[in-house]
Amino acid sequence: MKLFVELQPPKEVLEDVEAAVSVLPSVKGLRLMDREEWHVTLVFLGEVPDDTVPLVQERLEAEVARHEPLRLAVRGAGTFPGDPARASVLWAGIEGDLDELSALVKGLRRAIRKTGVQVDRRAHVPHITLARSGLPMDLAEQRTALAGLASPFWTAEDIRLMDSRPGEQPRYRPVATWRLG
Repeated sequence: MKLFVELQPPKEVLEDVEAAVSVLPSVKGLRLMDREEWHVTLVFLGEVPDDTVPLVQERLEAEVARHEPLRLAVRGAGTFPGDPARASVLWAGIEGDLDELSALVKGLRRAIRKTGVQVDRRAHVPHITLARSGLPMDLAEQRTALAGLASPFWTAEDIRLMDSRPGEQPRYRPVATWRLG
């Protein structure tokens, strides 16, 4: 299974994001993500053998229980890489309990590594991926258009382990859900 851990903003927040995205200047080659695919990735695991998934779930459940719910909001935008003139990903940023979110991500990564599954060690940048392109392009205008994006704060209470199935609908399927705290 190709797995990742995420948190899902509530419907009202995604409606605010959708309204902002709907007026973005279009760019040939930039593919907007479907709203159903919007989420905040906490940890990407990649391919995990089926017989390892139960252990991953057990470790994640224990780690999630150690962390309290988070107050978060969607704010502004950014790109990967950071130079919007040569970017391939456009994203909406996350603000709020970022120190607590960072501690959660570190704990989840540690729990997953204990199962033998390797995870990314790069700095976590909390975001919602809005659009992708196959080649670097100038996304400065789109990033600027989203600079004022500001959703209401919400309380993130649930963390989900998701299975990613590119080419299928739905693309992302929940494997397990755990309550923070």
